[in-house]
Amino acid sequence: MKNIFGCTKEYLEGYFLDIGEKKYKAKQIFDHLYKKKNCDITNISNIKKDTIEKMNNDFSFDFIKICEIKKGKDVKKYLFKLNDNDYIEAVLMFHDYGNSLCISTQVGCNMGCAFCESGRLKKRRNLDTYEMVEQILLVEKCENIRISHVVLMGIGEPFDNYDNVINFIKIINDDLGLAIGARHITVSTCGIIPKIEEFTKIGIQVNLAISLHAPTNELRDKLMPINKIYNLNDLMIVLKKYSKITNRRITFEYILLKDINDTKECAIKLCALIKGMNAYVNLIPYNETENFIFKRSNTSNINAFYDILKKNGINVTIRREFGGLIDAACGQLRANKGGK
Repeated sequence: MKNIFGCTKEYLEGYFLDIGEKKYKAKQIFDHLYKKKNCDITNISNIKKDTIEKMNNDFSFDFIKICEIKKGKDVKKYLFKLNDNDYIEAVLMFHDYGNSLCISTQVGCNMGCAFCESGRLKKRRNLDTYEMVEQILLVEKCENIRISHVVLMGIGEPFDNYDNVINFIKIINDDLGLAIGARHITVSTCGIIPKIEEFTKIGIQVNLAISLHAPTNELRDKLMPINKIYNLNDLMIVLKKYSKITNRRITFEYILLKDINDTKECAIKLCALIKGMNAYVNLIPYNETENFIFKRSNTSNINAFYDILKKNGINVTIRREFGGLIDAACGQLRANKGGK
């Protein structure tokens, strides 16, 4: 049975036509669920009772549950229990420009990045669309706030769950849904080239972020197994096509690992790799975890790396650090709960 919060407006329009109703009923359902924030459809006055009864038989209205919250400075981390008793996470960050939620897209992850807690916990399954939407709905309700920015950068590889992710984006971006602007939505991928090519063609103006973390194939092969399938050379070709077709700027995420990828040589090679692209680099200080030997780069190395990029004309920022004391690494809170 399909969960109502996993249904796009277009899907509901087709459903209503199939049962002999007008397709505009889909707009009324979206308004009730997302604008009025009323999850009980039995009290919708402008839809017939027998239609409501049929919907209650045809759709599930189940919610995942918040089972733990950890708080830090300007950040909260949520552990959700799914209806199959597994766990995922989301991180809420309070910025001066709004409230940003980093959500999960899978239970575990098969990408196996050497430094990533999520990759240590292998993929059990994809999240359904509704399980992604409900992460936002529950945090908004819990905090009595509006989420203005969404980042698909939590547990999982979004493009390994492509169809559900696209439906999720359609729902939260819909003016009658959560009405989160496309340019306030960021999808992060480690570089699954066929899905980037598909994503290029869909015409949704969301932001694309690439988990890069190394400027050469040799180093990236060691850190990110995906590079052995889709290497940097091929990845850069498809990203340049993406920029040309969409006219959208690409974000390159680069986690700085002490004495691994934070050297001046790496910075110079990174400049050569992305020079001339419509892109910027987001340097990310590493959140250490006891399960890995990797260490956070020291501040002087981070600043030196930044300076080299800046002097070479690369748009670059150092990401503000959130949640270092609240199991901030993706998958860390779930692992501590007993996820395997």
